[in-house]
Amino acid sequence: MALNEAAAGTLLRTALYDEHNQLGGRMVPFAGYEMPVQYTGIVEEHHAVRQRAGMFDVSHMGRFEVHGRGAARFLRYISTWDMTRLAPGEGHYSAACRDDGGILDDIYVFCLEPERCLVVVNASNAPKMKQWMQDHIGKWDARFVDRHAATAMIAVQGPEALGRIEGVIGAEFVRSLKPRRCGEAEWRGQTLFASRTGYTGEDGLELVIDAGAGPDLWRALLDVGVQPAGLGARDTLRLEAALLLYGNDMDEETNPWEVGLDWVVTLDDGADFVGRNALAGLKERGVSRELVCVKAVDRGVMRSHCDIFRDAETVGTISSGGYSPTLGISIAMGFVPPELAAEGTELKVDVRGRPLAVRVVPRPFYKRSKPA
Repeated sequence: MALNEAAAGTLLRTALYDEHNQLGGRMVPFAGYEMPVQYTGIVEEHHAVRQRAGMFDVSHMGRFEVHGRGAARFLRYISTWDMTRLAPGEGHYSAACRDDGGILDDIYVFCLEPERCLVVVNASNAPKMKQWMQDHIGKWDARFVDRHAATAMIAVQGPEALGRIEGVIGAEFVRSLKPRRCGEAEWRGQTLFASRTGYTGEDGLELVIDAGAGPDLWRALLDVGVQPAGLGARDTLRLEAALLLYGNDMDEETNPWEVGLDWVVTLDDGADFVGRNALAGLKERGVSRELVCVKAVDRGVMRSHCDIFRDAETVGTISSGGYSPTLGISIAMGFVPPELAAEGTELKVDVRGRPLAVRVVPRPFYKRSKPA
Protein backbone atom coordinates (compact mmCIF):
# COMPACT_ATOMS: atom_id res chain seq x y z
CA MET A 1 0.00 0.00 0.00
CA ALA A 2 1.71 3.22 -1.10
CA LEU A 3 -0.29 6.43 -1.51
CA ASN A 4 -3.77 5.44 -0.41
CA GLU A 5 -6.79 7.58 0.22
CA ALA A 6 -7.48 8.17 3.90
CA ALA A 7 -10.73 6.80 5.28
CA ALA A 8 -12.07 10.30 5.84
CA GLY A 9 -11.94 12.82 3.01
CA THR A 10 -9.49 12.60 0.15
CA LEU A 11 -6.19 12.80 2.02
CA LEU A 12 -3.49 10.40 0.88
CA ARG A 13 -1.23 8.26 3.04
CA THR A 14 2.40 7.41 2.36
CA ALA A 15 3.83 3.92 2.73
CA LEU A 16 5.11 4.96 6.17
CA TYR A 17 1.75 6.02 7.58
CA ASP A 18 1.49 3.07 10.00
CA GLU A 19 5.05 3.69 11.19
CA HIS A 20 4.18 7.26 12.12
CA ASN A 21 1.14 6.16 14.10
CA GLN A 22 3.11 3.51 15.97
CA LEU A 23 5.62 6.19 17.00
CA GLY A 24 2.88 8.51 18.19
CA GLY A 25 3.25 10.98 15.35
CA ARG A 26 0.76 13.84 15.37
CA MET A 27 -0.78 13.63 11.92
CA VAL A 28 -1.99 16.70 10.04
CA PRO A 29 -3.14 17.45 6.48
CA PHE A 30 -0.29 18.69 4.28
CA ALA A 31 -0.24 19.02 0.48
CA GLY A 32 -3.05 16.48 0.20
CA TYR A 33 -1.48 13.91 2.56
CA GLU A 34 -1.73 12.89 6.19
CA MET A 35 1.76 13.70 7.45
CA PRO A 36 3.43 13.83 10.89
CA VAL A 37 4.01 17.38 12.09
CA GLN A 38 5.88 16.13 15.17
CA TYR A 39 6.53 13.10 17.36
CA THR A 40 8.14 14.18 20.66
CA GLY A 41 8.23 17.91 19.94
CA ILE A 42 9.39 20.30 17.23
CA VAL A 43 12.30 21.83 19.16
CA GLU A 44 13.61 18.45 20.33
CA GLU A 45 13.44 17.04 16.80
CA HIS A 46 15.09 20.19 15.44
CA HIS A 47 18.03 19.81 17.84
CA ALA A 48 18.28 16.09 17.06
CA VAL A 49 18.94 16.94 13.40
CA ARG A 50 21.35 19.78 14.19
CA GLN A 51 23.31 17.77 16.75
CA ARG A 52 22.93 14.09 15.79
CA ALA A 53 20.74 12.54 13.08
CA GLY A 54 17.06 12.77 12.26
CA MET A 55 14.87 11.48 9.46
CA PHE A 56 11.79 12.67 7.66
CA ASP A 57 9.18 10.89 5.59
CA VAL A 58 9.21 12.89 2.35
CA SER A 59 7.33 10.33 0.29
CA HIS A 60 4.71 12.99 -0.47
CA MET A 61 7.20 14.72 -2.79
CA GLY A 62 6.71 13.90 -6.47
CA ARG A 63 9.17 11.51 -8.12
CA PHE A 64 9.18 11.20 -11.90
CA GLU A 65 11.70 9.56 -14.21
CA VAL A 66 12.45 10.55 -17.78
CA HIS A 67 13.90 7.86 -20.07
CA GLY A 68 15.29 7.96 -23.59
CA ARG A 69 17.91 9.58 -25.81
CA GLY A 70 16.20 12.94 -25.52
CA ALA A 71 15.78 12.85 -21.72
CA ALA A 72 18.46 15.43 -20.90
CA ARG A 73 17.43 17.76 -23.73
CA PHE A 74 13.80 17.58 -22.63
CA LEU A 75 14.76 18.40 -19.04
CA ARG A 76 16.89 21.28 -20.28
CA TYR A 77 13.85 22.62 -22.15
CA ILE A 78 11.52 22.53 -19.14
CA SER A 79 14.01 23.81 -16.56
CA THR A 80 16.22 26.84 -16.19
CA TRP A 81 19.53 24.99 -15.70
CA ASP A 82 21.28 23.14 -18.53
CA MET A 83 20.61 19.51 -17.59
CA THR A 84 22.61 18.25 -20.57
CA ARG A 85 25.70 19.02 -18.46
CA LEU A 86 24.86 16.30 -15.94
CA ALA A 87 26.87 13.07 -16.02
CA PRO A 88 25.55 9.85 -14.45
CA GLY A 89 25.76 10.19 -10.68
CA GLU A 90 25.32 13.98 -10.70
CA GLY A 91 22.35 16.11 -9.69
CA HIS A 92 21.40 19.78 -9.81
CA TYR A 93 18.76 22.06 -8.34
CA SER A 94 16.74 24.13 -10.80
CA ALA A 95 13.46 25.88 -11.46
CA ALA A 96 10.70 25.17 -13.92
CA CYS A 97 9.19 28.41 -15.21
CA ARG A 98 6.26 29.67 -17.23
CA ASP A 99 6.79 31.57 -20.46
CA ASP A 100 6.77 34.83 -18.48
CA GLY A 101 9.46 33.62 -16.07
CA GLY A 102 7.12 32.85 -13.17
CA ILE A 103 8.24 29.81 -11.16
CA LEU A 104 6.02 26.76 -11.61
CA ASP A 105 8.13 24.77 -9.16
CA ASP A 106 11.65 24.36 -7.85
CA ILE A 107 12.94 20.91 -8.74
CA TYR A 108 15.96 18.64 -8.33
CA VAL A 109 17.14 16.56 -11.28
CA PHE A 110 19.43 13.54 -10.91
CA CYS A 111 21.14 11.77 -13.81
CA LEU A 112 21.03 8.04 -13.06
CA GLU A 113 22.18 6.74 -16.44
CA PRO A 114 22.96 8.41 -19.81
CA GLU A 115 19.30 8.01 -20.80
CA ARG A 116 17.54 7.95 -17.40
CA CYS A 117 16.94 10.86 -15.01
CA LEU A 118 14.97 11.28 -11.80
CA VAL A 119 13.06 14.50 -11.18
CA VAL A 120 11.92 15.37 -7.64
CA VAL A 121 9.21 18.03 -7.32
CA ASN A 122 7.26 19.58 -4.47
CA ALA A 123 4.32 17.60 -3.12
CA SER A 124 1.85 20.45 -3.59
CA ASN A 125 2.93 20.83 -7.21
CA ALA A 126 3.26 17.16 -8.15
CA PRO A 127 -0.04 16.90 -10.10
CA LYS A 128 0.65 20.20 -11.88
CA MET A 129 4.23 19.26 -12.74
CA LYS A 130 3.24 15.80 -13.92
CA GLN A 131 0.71 17.26 -16.34
CA TRP A 132 3.08 20.02 -17.44
CA MET A 133 5.90 17.58 -18.19
CA GLN A 134 3.55 15.25 -20.05
CA ASP A 135 2.25 18.18 -22.09
CA HIS A 136 5.79 19.03 -23.29
CA ILE A 137 7.48 15.66 -23.66
CA GLY A 138 5.82 14.67 -26.94
CA LYS A 139 8.28 16.60 -29.12
CA TRP A 140 11.30 14.84 -27.57
CA ASP A 141 12.67 11.32 -27.90
CA ALA A 142 11.87 10.69 -24.25
CA ARG A 143 9.35 8.88 -22.05
CA PHE A 144 7.74 10.03 -18.81
CA VAL A 145 7.54 7.49 -15.94
CA ASP A 146 5.58 8.27 -12.78
CA ARG A 147 7.44 6.77 -9.79
CA HIS A 148 5.54 8.68 -7.11
CA ALA A 149 3.09 6.08 -5.80
CA ALA A 150 5.46 3.17 -6.37
CA THR A 151 8.21 4.45 -4.06
CA ALA A 152 8.88 5.79 -0.58
CA MET A 153 11.34 8.58 0.18
CA ILE A 154 13.20 9.18 3.45
CA ALA A 155 15.53 12.10 4.17
CA VAL A 156 18.21 11.37 6.80
CA GLN A 157 19.96 14.52 7.98
CA GLY A 158 22.46 15.63 10.62
CA PRO A 159 26.17 15.59 11.51
CA GLU A 160 25.96 11.89 12.42
CA ALA A 161 23.63 10.94 9.53
CA LEU A 162 26.18 9.45 7.16
CA GLY A 163 27.80 7.32 9.85
CA ARG A 164 24.49 5.90 10.97
CA ILE A 165 23.34 5.23 7.41
CA GLU A 166 26.56 3.29 6.78
CA GLY A 167 25.33 0.74 9.30
CA VAL A 168 22.18 0.22 7.25
CA ILE A 169 23.10 0.38 3.57
CA GLY A 170 26.88 -0.10 3.66
CA ALA A 171 29.88 2.13 4.25
CA GLU A 172 31.42 1.74 0.79
CA PHE A 173 28.30 2.97 -1.01
CA VAL A 174 27.67 5.84 1.40
CA ARG A 175 31.28 7.05 1.24
CA SER A 176 31.20 7.02 -2.55
CA LEU A 177 28.56 9.78 -2.60
CA LYS A 178 30.03 13.27 -2.61
CA PRO A 179 27.83 16.35 -2.00
CA ARG A 180 25.05 16.68 -4.62
CA ARG A 181 25.94 13.29 -6.09
CA CYS A 182 23.69 10.26 -6.34
CA GLY A 183 23.80 6.54 -6.95
CA GLU A 184 21.88 3.28 -6.76
CA ALA A 185 22.60 0.12 -4.81
CA GLU A 186 20.79 -3.06 -3.83
CA TRP A 187 19.24 -3.24 -0.37
CA ARG A 188 17.43 -6.40 0.71
CA GLY A 189 16.65 -7.29 -2.88
CA GLN A 190 15.38 -3.81 -3.82
CA THR A 191 17.00 -0.99 -5.79
CA LEU A 192 17.83 1.86 -3.43
CA PHE A 193 18.47 5.37 -4.74
CA ALA A 194 20.53 7.72 -2.58
CA SER A 195 21.54 11.35 -3.09
CA ARG A 196 23.71 13.47 -0.83
CA THR A 197 21.22 16.30 -0.71
CA GLY A 198 18.70 17.65 1.78
CA TYR A 199 16.53 20.51 2.98
CA THR A 200 17.83 21.19 6.48
CA GLY A 201 21.25 22.79 6.11
CA GLU A 202 22.86 19.60 7.40
CA ASP A 203 24.71 16.81 5.63
CA GLY A 204 22.93 13.55 4.90
CA LEU A 205 21.21 11.45 2.28
CA GLU A 206 17.80 11.32 0.67
CA LEU A 207 16.75 7.73 0.01
CA VAL A 208 14.17 6.36 -2.43
CA ILE A 209 13.07 2.72 -2.43
CA ASP A 210 10.10 0.59 -3.48
CA ALA A 211 7.07 1.55 -1.39
CA GLY A 212 6.74 -1.98 -0.03
CA ALA A 213 10.29 -1.83 1.37
CA GLY A 214 9.87 1.67 2.81
CA PRO A 215 8.76 0.54 6.30
CA ASP A 216 11.69 -1.90 6.56
CA LEU A 217 14.15 0.85 5.67
CA TRP A 218 12.51 3.23 8.17
CA ARG A 219 12.74 0.66 10.97
CA ALA A 220 16.35 -0.18 10.08
CA LEU A 221 17.23 3.50 10.44
CA LEU A 222 15.41 3.61 13.77
CA ASP A 223 17.49 0.65 14.93
CA VAL A 224 20.76 2.54 14.39
CA GLY A 225 19.55 5.54 16.37
CA VAL A 226 18.15 7.93 13.76
CA GLN A 227 15.39 10.01 15.38
CA PRO A 228 12.10 10.56 13.51
CA ALA A 229 11.29 14.21 12.86
CA GLY A 230 8.14 15.83 11.55
CA LEU A 231 7.18 18.66 9.25
CA GLY A 232 7.43 21.20 12.06
CA ALA A 233 11.15 20.63 12.57
CA ARG A 234 11.68 20.39 8.83
CA ASP A 235 10.33 23.92 8.48
CA THR A 236 12.42 25.45 11.27
CA LEU A 237 15.53 23.73 9.94
CA ARG A 238 15.05 24.87 6.35
CA LEU A 239 14.29 28.42 7.51
CA GLU A 240 17.57 28.59 9.46
CA ALA A 241 19.34 27.45 6.28
CA ALA A 242 17.37 30.08 4.28
CA LEU A 243 16.05 27.42 1.91
CA LEU A 244 13.03 28.47 -0.12
CA LEU A 245 9.55 27.05 0.44
CA TYR A 246 7.29 26.98 -2.60
CA GLY A 247 4.01 28.77 -1.91
CA ASN A 248 5.66 31.06 0.63
CA ASP A 249 8.94 32.36 -0.77
CA MET A 250 8.11 31.76 -4.42
CA ASP A 251 5.18 30.96 -6.67
CA GLU A 252 4.06 31.46 -10.25
CA GLU A 253 4.14 35.25 -9.79
CA THR A 254 7.79 35.13 -8.64
CA ASN A 255 10.84 34.87 -10.92
CA PRO A 256 14.26 33.37 -10.09
CA TRP A 257 16.04 36.74 -10.03
CA GLU A 258 13.83 37.98 -7.17
CA VAL A 259 14.64 35.06 -4.88
CA GLY A 260 18.37 34.71 -5.49
CA LEU A 261 18.15 31.77 -7.88
CA ASP A 262 20.30 33.34 -10.58
CA TRP A 263 22.76 30.44 -10.11
CA VAL A 264 20.21 27.95 -11.46
CA VAL A 265 19.50 29.90 -14.66
CA THR A 266 21.72 29.02 -17.66
CA LEU A 267 21.59 31.64 -20.41
CA ASP A 268 25.03 31.18 -21.97
CA ASP A 269 24.40 27.89 -23.77
CA GLY A 270 22.14 29.40 -26.44
CA ALA A 271 19.55 26.65 -26.00
CA ASP A 272 15.86 27.37 -25.91
CA PHE A 273 13.89 26.65 -22.75
CA VAL A 274 10.51 27.68 -21.38
CA GLY A 275 10.79 31.22 -20.01
CA ARG A 276 14.22 31.97 -21.50
CA ASN A 277 13.29 35.22 -23.26
CA ALA A 278 11.41 36.55 -20.25
CA LEU A 279 14.25 35.71 -17.86
CA ALA A 280 16.84 37.28 -20.14
CA GLY A 281 14.77 40.46 -20.24
CA LEU A 282 14.30 40.51 -16.48
CA LYS A 283 18.03 40.09 -15.94
CA GLU A 284 18.72 43.10 -18.16
CA ARG A 285 16.01 45.33 -16.68
CA GLY A 286 16.43 44.33 -13.05
CA VAL A 287 13.75 43.50 -10.51
CA SER A 288 11.59 45.67 -8.26
CA ARG A 289 11.96 43.49 -5.17
CA GLU A 290 14.44 41.07 -3.64
CA LEU A 291 14.15 38.32 -1.06
CA VAL A 292 16.26 39.09 2.00
CA CYS A 293 17.02 37.49 5.36
CA VAL A 294 16.10 39.50 8.45
CA LYS A 295 16.84 38.80 12.10
CA ALA A 296 14.89 40.27 15.00
CA VAL A 297 16.69 42.73 17.25
CA ASP A 298 14.05 42.50 19.99
CA ARG A 299 11.73 39.76 21.26
CA GLY A 300 8.84 38.80 18.99
CA VAL A 301 8.12 36.15 16.37
CA MET A 302 7.72 37.05 12.72
CA ARG A 303 5.36 34.99 10.56
CA SER A 304 4.51 34.91 6.87
CA HIS A 305 2.37 37.80 5.62
CA CYS A 306 3.62 40.24 8.28
CA ASP A 307 4.23 43.68 6.79
CA ILE A 308 7.74 45.11 6.60
CA PHE A 309 8.00 48.87 6.97
CA ARG A 310 10.46 51.74 7.30
CA ASP A 311 9.65 55.21 8.55
CA ALA A 312 5.96 54.29 8.81
CA GLU A 313 5.86 53.25 5.14
CA THR A 314 5.11 49.64 4.23
CA VAL A 315 7.94 48.45 1.99
CA GLY A 316 7.52 44.68 1.85
CA THR A 317 6.14 41.45 3.26
CA ILE A 318 7.52 38.51 5.23
CA SER A 319 7.29 35.31 3.18
CA SER A 320 8.61 32.83 5.80
CA GLY A 321 9.24 33.47 9.46
CA GLY A 322 9.46 31.84 12.85
CA TYR A 323 11.54 31.24 15.96
CA SER A 324 15.00 29.75 15.46
CA PRO A 325 15.73 27.03 18.04
CA THR A 326 19.43 27.14 17.13
CA LEU A 327 19.89 30.93 17.32
CA GLY A 328 17.33 31.62 20.03
CA ILE A 329 15.65 34.51 18.20
CA SER A 330 13.10 35.14 15.48
CA ILE A 331 14.30 34.99 11.88
CA ALA A 332 12.51 35.48 8.58
CA MET A 333 12.78 35.94 4.85
CA GLY A 334 10.83 38.61 3.04
CA PHE A 335 10.61 40.83 -0.01
CA VAL A 336 11.84 44.43 -0.01
CA PRO A 337 12.89 46.92 -2.72
CA PRO A 338 16.50 46.43 -3.92
CA GLU A 339 17.61 49.68 -2.27
CA LEU A 340 16.68 48.20 1.14
CA ALA A 341 18.28 44.79 0.57
CA ALA A 342 21.81 45.64 1.72
CA GLU A 343 23.22 43.83 4.74
CA GLY A 344 22.78 45.88 7.89
CA THR A 345 19.66 47.75 6.74
CA GLU A 346 17.39 48.39 9.72
CA LEU A 347 13.66 47.81 9.24
CA LYS A 348 10.59 47.01 11.30
CA VAL A 349 8.05 44.20 11.01
CA ASP A 350 4.44 44.44 12.12
CA VAL A 351 3.96 41.56 14.60
CA ARG A 352 0.33 41.59 15.69
CA GLY A 353 0.20 45.35 15.64
CA ARG A 354 3.55 45.85 17.40
CA PRO A 355 6.60 47.08 15.48
CA LEU A 356 9.50 44.63 15.83
CA ALA A 357 12.96 45.98 15.01
CA VAL A 358 14.86 43.77 12.54
CA ARG A 359 18.09 43.92 10.58
CA VAL A 360 18.96 42.54 7.13
CA VAL A 361 21.59 39.82 7.60
CA PRO A 362 23.62 37.55 5.30
CA ARG A 363 22.04 34.42 3.86
CA PRO A 364 21.83 31.81 5.36
CA PHE A 365 21.14 32.34 9.06
CA TYR A 366 22.82 29.05 9.94
CA LYS A 367 25.63 27.29 8.11
CA ARG A 368 27.24 24.01 9.11
CA SER A 369 30.89 23.15 8.76
CA LYS A 370 31.81 22.01 5.24
CA PRO A 371 31.21 18.29 4.63
CA ALA A 372 34.18 16.00 4.20
